[in-house]
Amino acid sequence: MTIANYINDLLYRYDCVIVPDFGGFVTNRIGAKINAQSHTFYPPTKQITFNSHLKHNDGLLANYIASSENISFEKAATAISLSVIKWKNELQSSAIEIDNLGVLSLNEEKQIIFEPNTAVNYLTTSFGLSSFETANITRAKTQVKPLIPVAKKAAKKGVPAFIKYAATAAILLTLGFAGYNGYENYQQKEILASQEKALEKKIQTATFVISNPLPTLELNVSKAISKPFHIVAGAFQFPENAAKKVKQLKAKGYDSKIIGVNKWGLTQVSFNSYANRYEATNQLYKIQDTVSEDAWLLIKKVD
Repeated sequence: MTIANYINDLLYRYDCVIVPDFGGFVTNRIGAKINAQSHTFYPPTKQITFNSHLKHNDGLLANYIASSENISFEKAATAISLSVIKWKNELQSSAIEIDNLGVLSLNEEKQIIFEPNTAVNYLTTSFGLSSFETANITRAKTQVKPLIPVAKKAAKKGVPAFIKYAATAAILLTLGFAGYNGYENYQQKEILASQEKALEKKIQTATFVISNPLPTLELNVSKAISKPFHIVAGAFQFPENAAKKVKQLKAKGYDSKIIGVNKWGLTQVSFNSYANRYEATNQLYKIQDTVSEDAWLLIKKVD
């Protein structure tokens, strides 16, 4: 069983994979970039780093190995421990290369130094993208001509103003005598039309007041938040024992519940469930230090 293969699989889906009693492989997202000297374009990627302080078992790696190999969680944890012992022994004499991850070595202070393998891109959204080089592009510089404002044309000479005014007055005087007879009928029609419009506007903007309105009903609707990270307190063959365990943990202040039945037919009980993986991991360490060393983290896929 090669542990490195399972670490590689998990790094495509998670940002951190912890190898118990050894360290954690952490990924950092890096955006697309270009090398101006070589004219090389690089797609977005996940850069792998190693943190030797992340040694607590969060159950992610062991649970994945157990489900992939169809073995128990304990056997998977044992296989991880054996690989860690082998790595530590090899590091004392030489550097070791972990498949597709990188090279591990010790410095003078006996600290682990990690040199990542940059050939593998763990960012799934960049699948199929690779770096490529282009020829140097030279753009021709064009000289922009300045804008020259156009001068306004001189006003054309026309008919003198007093002649225009006299002609206009004559026309208005003629129309005034001709249209005076129909002006009164037109004025009456305008008054009736304005009254009808005012009445229609009042109807449209009318406000109806209810003397005894119904009381306002307020509903508190909360959006369900998925919590796929469960700190497992135990698995029981008989459901009644699982129910007793839930009652005991709730009495101690935990939000305990039954989270389902595993493939071995055992009913699983949790201390708490979380939406955030890092919060779940921190609480797992506290529970392992103060309540139960056998507690472990179960991650369920969200539909």
